[in-house]
Amino acid sequence: MEETLEFAEQVHAGKPQLPLALRLIQNTGVLTRHVVQPLEETLRHPGFEERNRVYEVESKKLCPEVVEQALANAGITAQDVDAVIYVSCTGFLMPSLTAWLINTMGFRSDTRQIPIAQLGCAAGGAAINRAHDFCTAYPGSNVLIVSCEFCSLCYQPGDDGVGSLLSDGLFGDAVAAAVVRGSGGTGVALERNASYLIPNTEEWISYAVRATGFHFQLDRRVPGTMEPLAPVLRELALSHGWDIGKLDFYIIHAGGPRILDDLSKFLDVDYQAFRHSRATLAEYGNIASAVVLDALRRLFDEGMPTPGASGVIAGFGPGITAEMAVGSWTGAPPRNGARIPHDGSASYLERDFARTTTRGIAWTA
Repeated sequence: MEETLEFAEQVHAGKPQLPLALRLIQNTGVLTRHVVQPLEETLRHPGFEERNRVYEVESKKLCPEVVEQALANAGITAQDVDAVIYVSCTGFLMPSLTAWLINTMGFRSDTRQIPIAQLGCAAGGAAINRAHDFCTAYPGSNVLIVSCEFCSLCYQPGDDGVGSLLSDGLFGDAVAAAVVRGSGGTGVALERNASYLIPNTEEWISYAVRATGFHFQLDRRVPGTMEPLAPVLRELALSHGWDIGKLDFYIIHAGGPRILDDLSKFLDVDYQAFRHSRATLAEYGNIASAVVLDALRRLFDEGMPTPGASGVIAGFGPGITAEMAVGSWTGAPPRNGARIPHDGSASYLERDFARTTTRGIAWTA
């Protein structure tokens, strides 16, 4: 945080909005972040082409180890994976990194590829939901989720609006991976999911795509979106026979402290209920689609809940879009390679969020 405030004062010295931006950054709750390049390189702008080259090089360098650990934690191999969902909004590759992963890491050639590029921070929740849908359509399947977010590659030194300066002090870089098993495993048994778009808010979180790359745009009304989204989450839980205010765990996208504070208030849940999301925000910043995976990793690390414990996973992003799921904690059967019959109603989100990783540093679940 201290380094962030220091470089903001240097780069944007004399700008009338700087004092407000510095106060907002100090109030984000972010204590540390990690970036994929040294800070001096991050603050330069070598051009969109070079930044996208860095995105490709670093994603290919960092993702494989994370994927391998995720598969090991889930008790499966690359050959057992039926689909790969790759989520990222901070760089562009075509074909998607999914093709490179399949070709280099031993996945089957008939593995489905599902890249998600334009849901921003909501993409982590969307990936979990699409994996659940896939396993429901194809019972017994296994889906690998890979989140690769290098938000620092979107830094624009020429953007000095309050929203841009705030985002410069909020977002961090991360790679995370998750496995959704169609049967078996230990983790969250996904039982119901939903999506919701707040009408006429598509311009509130967006990119302006220019010659210099992606310019993040944030409307001042975004922090107020939890009030209309809280009833949607409440209705999802109610449709499953649950009271949203009385669940055992909450895995919520950490877009900022006000997002978490407001949702806690509108759902009538204790401040500590979102402790995993708050810890992710404090230690890594807003790591976009990887937030929900890291917050869920923390749930594992804290001590696994009692089997049958109920919970919710929710990601929020551009649109304004909410991707939500509810499920129960399930224990692990013997891992002897056998697939366990089930009715197709639940998929199992494994202890897989293998790592949140940056240049040379990894945190293992």
